[in-house]
Amino acid sequence: MRIWLDGALRDVDGAKVSVFDHGLTVGDGVFETLKAERGRPFALTRHLERLTRSARGLGLPDPDLDEVRRACAAVLEANPMERGRLRVTYTGGVSPLGSDRGEAGPTLIAAVAETPRRPDTTAVVTVDWVRNERSAVAGLKTTSYAENVVALATAHRAGASEALLANTVGRLCEGTGSNVFVVLDGELHTPPLASGCLAGITRALVLEWSGAKETDLPFEALAEAQEVFLTSSLRDVQAVVRIDGRELAGAPGPVTAEAMRLFDAAAGADLDP
Repeated sequence: MRIWLDGALRDVDGAKVSVFDHGLTVGDGVFETLKAERGRPFALTRHLERLTRSARGLGLPDPDLDEVRRACAAVLEANPMERGRLRVTYTGGVSPLGSDRGEAGPTLIAAVAETPRRPDTTAVVTVDWVRNERSAVAGLKTTSYAENVVALATAHRAGASEALLANTVGRLCEGTGSNVFVVLDGELHTPPLASGCLAGITRALVLEWSGAKETDLPFEALAEAQEVFLTSSLRDVQAVVRIDGRELAGAPGPVTAEAMRLFDAAAGADLDP
């Protein structure tokens, strides 16, 4: 495997990041995960725009997007595969042991790993932990992912692939690595960004292509929804067949199936929508 690190492709054994890198010591970094098929990344421009927004939210310098594009192209060419998870990581760089940043400048990493296509349906669980919609990093895609690791492990122990969370005021928010859509009385809804959820790339495209509504919903809406689906860069649109102990018979339902169809058609027609 070949990895891009700070301006050049390197063999995986030679791609070394300092133990004093702020991304390691305090989680001071941002990242993007992209779907890549046959060496071509999907929605790269949107991902780079969000990478910049996240970096600015942490007070990091804007990433050099030309370099990020070169890095993505280089690792995809160096590591040919049918379907890949392309990861771009951008951190505060070498810094003192503590929250203060150093003067060395950011670290940029791009790597890709093979990943299978997701199943059309999945199970989810709800968890008691919440998203803080008033956090300094709300809505930013940061490398501080420990609470997602804990929640996702809980989902896996319950035989599910995702955990869904409310925010601090009990409104529906998101999954650990996905956005959530629900069908209520035949209409498609997803939580607004004010809920504290991530501005997902696939979420935005589904909103544009399906006509779904951004709606402030109680967490209990999950128990009332006729259909539920998840979106993310690697899931695309994935129907939920079980929430906790409740089966959603016939998933994907008609609204979800149409969202899946619309997404597949539009994404297939434009790799950088």
